Amino acid sequence: MLALVIAHFAIAGLSPALTRLLGRRVFLALATVPLATLVWALAQTATIRDGGSVVRTISWLPSLDFDIALRMDVLQWLMVLIVSGIGVLVMAYCAWYFDNDDPSLARFAGVFVSFAGAMLGLVLSDDLLLLYVFWELTTVFSYLLIGNDPAKRASRLAATQALVVTTLGGLAMLVGILMLGQLSGTHRASELIADPPSGAMATAALVLVLVGALSKSALIPFHFWLPGAMAAPTPVSAYLHAASMVKAGVFLVALLAPGFALAAGWHGIILTLGVLTMLLGGWRALRQYDIKLLLAYGTVSQLGFLLTIFAIGTRAAALAGLAMLLAHALFKATLFLVVGIIDKSTGTRDLRELSGLARRMPVVFATAVVAAASMAGLPPMLGFVGKESVFAALLDVASTTGGDGTGIASYAGWLVVVGIVLGSVLTMAYTLRFLWAAFATKEGVAPAPAKPVPAGFAAAPVVLAALTLGLGFAGSGLTRLFEPHLALYPEGAHHAELALWHGLGLPLALSGIVVLIGVFLFVKRKVFAQFQALTSWTWSTERIYRNGMRSLDRAAVEVTGTTQVGSVAAYLTFILLVVLALPGAVMVANFSGSVDVIAWDHPAQAVVGAIVILAALFTTRSRRRLRAVLLVGVTGYGTAMLFLLHGAPDLALTQVLVETTSLVVFVLVLRRLPDYFTDRPLSNRRWFRMALGAAVGLGVAGFMILATNARSQPPVSDGFPGPALEFGGGHSMISVILLDMRAWDTMGEISVLVAAATGVASLIFLDTRMSGIRRVFEIPYPETVEKIPTAPGRRVWLPGPRTLTPDRRSIIFEVITRLMFHTMIVLSIYLLFAGHNHVGGGFAAGMVTGLALVVRYLAGGRYELDEAAPVDAGMLMGTGLFVATASALAPMAFGGAVLQSAELTFHLGPLGDPHLVTSTFFDVGVYLVVVGLLLDLLRTFGSRLDRQILREEREAETPAAGGARL
Repeated sequence: MLALVIAHFAIAGLSPALTRLLGRRVFLALATVPLATLVWALAQTATIRDGGSVVRTISWLPSLDFDIALRMDVLQWLMVLIVSGIGVLVMAYCAWYFDNDDPSLARFAGVFVSFAGAMLGLVLSDDLLLLYVFWELTTVFSYLLIGNDPAKRASRLAATQALVVTTLGGLAMLVGILMLGQLSGTHRASELIADPPSGAMATAALVLVLVGALSKSALIPFHFWLPGAMAAPTPVSAYLHAASMVKAGVFLVALLAPGFALAAGWHGIILTLGVLTMLLGGWRALRQYDIKLLLAYGTVSQLGFLLTIFAIGTRAAALAGLAMLLAHALFKATLFLVVGIIDKSTGTRDLRELSGLARRMPVVFATAVVAAASMAGLPPMLGFVGKESVFAALLDVASTTGGDGTGIASYAGWLVVVGIVLGSVLTMAYTLRFLWAAFATKEGVAPAPAKPVPAGFAAAPVVLAALTLGLGFAGSGLTRLFEPHLALYPEGAHHAELALWHGLGLPLALSGIVVLIGVFLFVKRKVFAQFQALTSWTWSTERIYRNGMRSLDRAAVEVTGTTQVGSVAAYLTFILLVVLALPGAVMVANFSGSVDVIAWDHPAQAVVGAIVILAALFTTRSRRRLRAVLLVGVTGYGTAMLFLLHGAPDLALTQVLVETTSLVVFVLVLRRLPDYFTDRPLSNRRWFRMALGAAVGLGVAGFMILATNARSQPPVSDGFPGPALEFGGGHSMISVILLDMRAWDTMGEISVLVAAATGVASLIFLDTRMSGIRRVFEIPYPETVEKIPTAPGRRVWLPGPRTLTPDRRSIIFEVITRLMFHTMIVLSIYLLFAGHNHVGGGFAAGMVTGLALVVRYLAGGRYELDEAAPVDAGMLMGTGLFVATASALAPMAFGGAVLQSAELTFHLGPLGDPHLVTSTFFDVGVYLVVVGLLLDLLRTFGSRLDRQILREEREAETPAAGGARL
């Protein structure tokens, strides 16, 4: 089962290549996978008929009790036949429906077969969480199929509407599923049905699940999305909105009915909305001029009918529901495909423009008559067999005290019977309207020009119509196939059986009444249309949806206009206000007034803390930007000292390195800013910002105090030292945590670093990183220009200062660079490889290497930076990410898990026995990413700004020349 599901997605990935090779015949190739699924399902017929089940379970996330649990009983088997069988025929139909030059052909083909795979996974899922995954996949794929032509506004709006409505219902359903799992301890549908939970919480969960089912199957108040989805190509309508997607809600209700039919709210919600939807859909179908839209509203009506049947919860109703589920898929898919043929042949679907097609399309006309007869419930079609059984099942419920064991009151049962009969009358009327609209010769309407219909184009609807007719005579065989499913329900008033003839009785009489009144409504269609016009109303759920979306868009514009004002200070203000309003309010509400605070463990901590506080205060009072930056640095270095006093040298080292780098970047940026802050008097806005800053400071302090006082269990880190040495192979617990225990976090962090560096470089400069790297440069001083090669084999070291004018050179910096650069590189390598057992690690080593490059840049400028690191920073970061990823995946090649580490000990005789842990390679990747990040920052805020400054100076000196080329 799982292989068949995966095969759909696999062949979908090949659709672009196959489309280039086969053109529109690609659908015939893609149909082989649904065909294989159909053959496999038919091969399981004997097992299903004998009451067996096909089960497949694969453990996936044991910690979350989430398995890939697949199960096929009678209901799932029938849905597999519908999904795969009709899928094969519709794909074959597509081979004639589309043109070879259709630009969306490859995309449509791939998405279509992917949707078939998602629907197959949905109906086979026994785990409701897995079912939800496929549920949402069908939503996404249907969005892509409905909006297949993005150039059409109607397609975009319809696709968005379907996505919003069904996703909203799906999210509600997910909450309900989680609640049911919490109450019962399982998410398996088979186990929930066998032992359903009860109580108010279970009722609430069930209602949420039903919201998802009703939205997917387009019941009131979600019914409006399905007619709008008719903007999609006709094959989409035939498959998604007649045979598969909209059946998902029906399937879910049928799946849960054996266990939850007696639950509070079940009958009240589904029976009421189901009957009302059937009536509303039929009523609106009679007002349509587009024959495809007519069938769409008919589908809404039939979905209400199907959900009403399955919600009853008796054996007779379940049997009738299975028969109608199959019948509806067959006749409605047939009719939609017929509409597609008419549309392609005549170029219109407007019944006011169609005339005389019955004579020119006799095969298509006969096919439509058979399918329409089944939809109207006329013998000997399968639709008649199912509808007769529905009437019999409903009459059992209505005429039996206690509703035949369903708990439905007798009067409620009769109301449902009356509603279904009236809905069937409307079904009969709009069925006749469809046949008349599509094929009749109308007075005053010129016959529309029609192209010949290829045999392959008409094959799919003909096969479906033949099945509709043939299965009408197979009632007893279908009953035997469906009996194992009926055993899930309690015994009813009589033995349920599908048959063309049940004898003279009230069900047959109701069928006769339906036909007579339906024909009468059609004959008097003009009078009835006038009555509908008089009783029409402007209110609709679709209008509410559109007004709601319009209001949402307007609110989004207003909020964006208020908050996105182009001011960093404003953005920070909004963020901090939210922090105070939400977490801050919760903190105040939960503050009990008693907290245990230790001021300090050592007096040195108090001294350092006081220095940090004073530096912060002086920062706010400083008017000179450089002084403010240096004072901010004091707070950072003070924090590092606190880390050290607390016994965390790793954190202290990292803090010092980060703070030093931040200071350098700040200073580089300050070159483009005024020396002083504004000297304007304090305004109300600045007083507000001061108050906000103080409030946030108090809030953060409060968060930390309450969080530490809320600890009720020993820290999890108490158990780290032993495993760090035993499994991580390192004496430095911090390093083992970063590279082993929480390596996924580190992988995410370096990925974010790469993305952030790319974003910063892109925001500041839009050209490539390599554009600033030069292998040969010129000396503008002295006057004689000298070429200095930077290729391998150069004779000088630190040549960059020679490119600077005397006022920009610093002999002290040059001497310090010559003394410190190599030492810093050696230190960084030591930190890289020693970090697993001592203070250090890839991040710290990368920072030290980056600071070494900073020293080279400060001594010799941008040319010296390129001399020191003539590589693309982006390439360096990408290589580091690749090395980290490769080291994470490498253990899988040796039977291990992702990011699993191993210890390697080498025996080198007199040189000793060096010890290596494979996570060191992951640390090398971190090292390369950090070095690349710092190099990128230096080139962005250093080299590029240097060029800008020099260009502006030269333009100021020679304005007429328009500036010198650098």
